[in-house]
Amino acid sequence: MQYGYFDDAAKEYVITRPDTPQSWSNYLGSTEYGAIITNNAGGYGFYKSGARGRFLRLRFNSVPMDQPGRYFYLRDNDNGDYWSTSWQPVGKSLDEYKSTCRHGTAYTVITSEYAGIVTEATYFVPLGQTFEYWRLKVTNQSDRPRQLSAFTFCEFTNQWNTFQDRVNLQYSLFIVRGERLDDMLRISIQDNLAPAPGEEIENDVSNQAWMALVGAPLAGYDTSREAFLGPYRSYHNPLVVEQGRATNSDTYGDNACGGMQTDLTLQPGESREMLVLLGIGEARAVGKRTLAEFGSLARAESELQKLKATWHAKLGSLMVETPDEDLNHTINVWGLYNSLITFAWSRAASLVYNGERDGLGFRDTVQDILGVAAAIPEEAGARLELMLTGQLANGGAIPVIKAFEHNPGHESPPASEEYRSDDCLWFFNTVPAYVGETGDLDFYNKVLPYADEGEASVFGHLRRALEFNLERTGKNGLPCGLSADWNDCLRLGYYGESLFVAFQVRLGLTTYAEIAEQLGKPAEAEWALAEREKLDASIQAIAWDGDWFIWAIGDDGTVYGTHEYEEGQVYMNTQVWAVISGAATPEQASSAMHTMQERLATPYGLMLCAPPFVKSSVDVMRAVVFNPGIKENAGIFNHTQGWGIMAECMLGNGDQAYAYLRAAMPAAYNERAEMRQIEPYVQGQTTYSTYSPRPGNTRTSWLTGAAAWFYYSATQYVLGMRPEVAGLRIDPCIPAGWEGFKATRRFRGYTIQIEVKNPEGVCRGVQSLTLNGEALEGNLIPADMLGESNRVEVVLG
Repeated sequence: MQYGYFDDAAKEYVITRPDTPQSWSNYLGSTEYGAIITNNAGGYGFYKSGARGRFLRLRFNSVPMDQPGRYFYLRDNDNGDYWSTSWQPVGKSLDEYKSTCRHGTAYTVITSEYAGIVTEATYFVPLGQTFEYWRLKVTNQSDRPRQLSAFTFCEFTNQWNTFQDRVNLQYSLFIVRGERLDDMLRISIQDNLAPAPGEEIENDVSNQAWMALVGAPLAGYDTSREAFLGPYRSYHNPLVVEQGRATNSDTYGDNACGGMQTDLTLQPGESREMLVLLGIGEARAVGKRTLAEFGSLARAESELQKLKATWHAKLGSLMVETPDEDLNHTINVWGLYNSLITFAWSRAASLVYNGERDGLGFRDTVQDILGVAAAIPEEAGARLELMLTGQLANGGAIPVIKAFEHNPGHESPPASEEYRSDDCLWFFNTVPAYVGETGDLDFYNKVLPYADEGEASVFGHLRRALEFNLERTGKNGLPCGLSADWNDCLRLGYYGESLFVAFQVRLGLTTYAEIAEQLGKPAEAEWALAEREKLDASIQAIAWDGDWFIWAIGDDGTVYGTHEYEEGQVYMNTQVWAVISGAATPEQASSAMHTMQERLATPYGLMLCAPPFVKSSVDVMRAVVFNPGIKENAGIFNHTQGWGIMAECMLGNGDQAYAYLRAAMPAAYNERAEMRQIEPYVQGQTTYSTYSPRPGNTRTSWLTGAAAWFYYSATQYVLGMRPEVAGLRIDPCIPAGWEGFKATRRFRGYTIQIEVKNPEGVCRGVQSLTLNGEALEGNLIPADMLGESNRVEVVLG
């Protein structure tokens, strides 16, 4: 079943049915002032932290999953009928009520049509500001004059710390106040205390918010949620709206809301527009100042156009024209937009993430940079430097970096038993990708502090990352898994050995040697290659099980992932990373990929492992806590899907890589959205596999490593546009049935027009490459040959 369509010209996804299987959301604002809004205007708002800066409330894990929100209610004062300008919360019959939602790049537009009244509500946060606009246009399309009342509603938190607000009610129900201040509402938490100093997020300070109405007279207001909704009522039938008049309530404890009323008389065909501004800060100062500067419909429209232009420019880093329209939607708009939002918020705030991950998860964030380096290289570089300063002097890492509090050189390291084995190994994917994108080879020489003490060049940081794992090696010569490798469900014992991490270390050693050669440090390259040779011997001695690579070795000597081990026999990560790292022989690579396709592939993606865990001890494999076919227990963990695509591309198997890409691509499910259920325009963390009774269902949308890895694998391996220090390498691995594709790539300030032709129907192999008509050797476009006009023709064969 289809609930909407992609409008790539406008860079929007258009939801044509409001009764989506789940709430389909979008992000507004920035990491300073962030917001989530759904197709039915549900969602919440937060300042810097979804856990400690949440100023608009959401009730998580409810039905529906997105209430309360940013609501406009309309009431027909002639007959008492009322509705909301989004289908929910009132929920009129869809036989009579029509609604469309256009989710765009950091803005959302919701239109409705009911009883001869058409509305258009536009929501966005202006660039660089700590307030949001709600713009409402109301049009009378009936043949008679209409007497209407419009009401706003949002629910403020009583404490910006979500635990205090939602759990510690014996405290938080008694600290909020709300009042009318001239023509705006003033909401204050702990009004007797001093405001927060600077930009800090603290508990024992006063926090304020404000709300104002522009373009229509304020006929009444309510700052008490209880007064607005009424007893034994909810958002679908608020008492104030039903009765048609606000109560002018000032909340004093209990719960605060933003209810404002205005009355409208509309002649047939007449439209009226109004504007709500909602922000944080003291109403008397920040609110009034903001209202004076931004409080007009003309300014709101100007700010919306600036917002669109800024976001659309980011999306312009790569535009493609392939035979697959779903892939075009993904590359040109939603794959990159999803990656940018994940880069911004890590795993901190969504309709599922409820503040339990407050900050930037180290391993996640380093990987997230891969998806955005071409679009926002400066921001990617700054984030990469931040994460490098989260590395400790021993080469390990702090698990979570709180960007607004991080103090390099003065952080405390975690306890030794809390180190994870994979954290800093992701630098060997991301740092070269960033340097390749920018061409800034000198970045490796930049000196940055460690989190706890000391400093080193970026190249030195990379050496310490390798030494961290080489110094923690098990008795079989493989790196120890420590508290966890990438798979947090794996409990090998601290000295158990992770083959996945062994492959990461191998890739790191290879990459380090290549960087050393570029920097003119042959001794460092020799060291890395010698270490790689020792590691290779250990891998070949213990890790091959005949048809596939094992999973890991427990510190008691148990080998997991063999023919003899009943559950979790085949583990996806070790098969694909054997190829990605170059550790597998050609015969092993072929066999491992065949086993993966045979044992782990489903129509909905590659399972992380199979068969599922049912009897295994939870002390060894915590995936057993999950139902079979979900998450790490033989589910489809979408983070890993890009790795499967990359591995097949590296082997030249374009048709198989494309099959995995289609299975993992959200847009491919747009016409069967009822199966996947979450938004068909963004990735989800996990998909139920064929071991579950609901294969194809997907959960935990938006904020997932799947966003970066899918975009990265699709653009740099399937379409094959890989930045290197010397230039842009063109090495596609496409389906044999494709006749080719076109792309426009922004690279180091230049624009490159690329056309790939496939006359012989091959998957991979560049037969010829020309730049502005000049034939070049190989498949690299040298950066020093780029000019004002750059037309590249690539012929495969």
